[in-house]
Amino acid sequence: MTIKQSEIWLVNLNPTIGTEISKTRPCLVIGDDTIGKLKSKTVLPITGWNEMYSRVPWMIRCEPTPNNHLTKESAIDAFQIRNLSTKRFIKKIGMIDSELLFLVHSIVAQTLSVRYRLVVE
Repeated sequence: MTIKQSEIWLVNLNPTIGTEISKTRPCLVIGDDTIGKLKSKTVLPITGWNEMYSRVPWMIRCEPTPNNHLTKESAIDAFQIRNLSTKRFIKKIGMIDSELLFLVHSIVAQTLSVRYRLVVE
């Protein structure tokens, strides 16, 4: 099974502890394909969009498209970044474009420090 950056996969997030997002749900793979030798991937969970998410900077709105194959307006949760074993990955759903991926990376960086900004090389 090949899992690549910018792909959306259905992933089993259970078991969880505390406020970690749970269930089997779509997740966006954000880690670079060339980094790491372990059978794990860096992901962000995706949940249904709620208007209250527009008030927090780490929830990124994602509309359904023919490429991402999401079935409803969704939110990519940049605050719930996780590294997961590839054994949790069930099936590929779709993928996002490079523009949205850059926005996601920028917001993930800002969850580490509001001073961080990404630049294009």
